[in-house]
Amino acid sequence: MKSLPQRTCIGCNEIKLKKELIRIVKNKESQIFIDKTGKANGRGAYICDNIECLEKAIKTKRLERSFETQISEDIYNELRETIK
Repeated sequence: MKSLPQRTCIGCNEIKLKKELIRIVKNKESQIFIDKTGKANGRGAYICDNIECLEKAIKTKRLERSFETQISEDIYNELRETIK
């Protein structure tokens, strides 16, 4: 039996199926964007489709630590729109 890929949410730290989470990617050009396909090249971080998880990740700067860079407010706003 083939196992389904699982990832950890950066907000709540729960392990969930990869397809249930939203993937955020930082590519080689240091561009950060939401990966709707789940296959874009680059460093990925995963977050639940839940506004509380996003706000917790923003407050604790988990996304910034994952990508080792500053995250612009535009990306956070885009994530908020995606989750709503």
